[in-house]
Amino acid sequence: MYHALVKPLLFKLDAEKAHHLVFDNLRRAYKVPGARALLRGLYDLRHPNLEREVLGLPFRNPVGMAAGFDKNAELTDELGALGFGFVEIGTVTPRPQPGNPTPRLFRLPADGALINRMGFNNDGAEAVAARLRHRRDRGLIIGGNIGKNKDTPNAQAAHDYVACIEALHEVVDYFVVNVSSPNTPNLRALQEREPLIELLQQVQERNQTLPTPRPLLLKIAPDLTDSQLDDILLIARETNLSGLVATNTTIARTGLTTPTAHVAALGAGGLSGRPLRQRATDVIRYLSRHSRGQLPIIGVGGIHSAADAQEKLEAGASLLQLYSGFIYEGPGLTKQINQALIEATAERL
Repeated sequence: MYHALVKPLLFKLDAEKAHHLVFDNLRRAYKVPGARALLRGLYDLRHPNLEREVLGLPFRNPVGMAAGFDKNAELTDELGALGFGFVEIGTVTPRPQPGNPTPRLFRLPADGALINRMGFNNDGAEAVAARLRHRRDRGLIIGGNIGKNKDTPNAQAAHDYVACIEALHEVVDYFVVNVSSPNTPNLRALQEREPLIELLQQVQERNQTLPTPRPLLLKIAPDLTDSQLDDILLIARETNLSGLVATNTTIARTGLTTPTAHVAALGAGGLSGRPLRQRATDVIRYLSRHSRGQLPIIGVGGIHSAADAQEKLEAGASLLQLYSGFIYEGPGLTKQINQALIEATAERL
């Protein structure tokens, strides 16, 4: 039904308008009596073979929704009913901000890809925290992806990340520090060794003084070199990170089927989807091998099938996240992955 009817209709609309339409309709549908049970019956698999304990947290399955989809924590219950084992909200900034001018989200259907330059558009940490306090599905793990406001200088970035920690720590289960988005000016400069250590030390120091410190992860770009990845692993140990999210979107445009002139006309932004699959897997494998499997990795990038998911897990990912694959393949993708994982586990027993 999704591929035959829903997707063709949505893909006739501007990508961001389609996104809001899906949000509005899913929110309305979920309020209809019996809708929650129907969605869970269609998409939500529960099985002991899917359960994972990662980051000291109990995940009912390893497939999550990546940050960027539900920026403002508006659909966490609904996404849980669609079979996700966890949802990473955000990127959230201390103060609300509109993000970059529209249009800022584009599809490349021939490549199964998206380009976005959203720019951390969100309602602000306090509003998001208030919304999360009223969610119903308390068994769904919630991650908080946090960033800095666009007008905050890099020298003061730590203040923004700490403010997000303070606002959200009671309503999320783990935090992800996002310094790898290409859509906030100069943000990626914070991935350099010295500023990143300083930032993470300040954030971790505040996190550890909370009544219940949360696992703290770092989301990294796929465009880092091996030597930069080595630095990330050293920094992770030095700042006592709980894990990594690999990877964010890429600024590269290589290997696309979509005509170069069309891609160039769309302008700047981060590329996600199928073209990112191999690079994200390579980064996960490198990080896993060089950390000797001791650092949990959430694998994201180009997962459009159960085989893609298995590839990420075999490379060393502990958990998975979808975004573009969900847009292109529909809500059935989560169930397909989880069903394949159940069967693979049964075969090994």
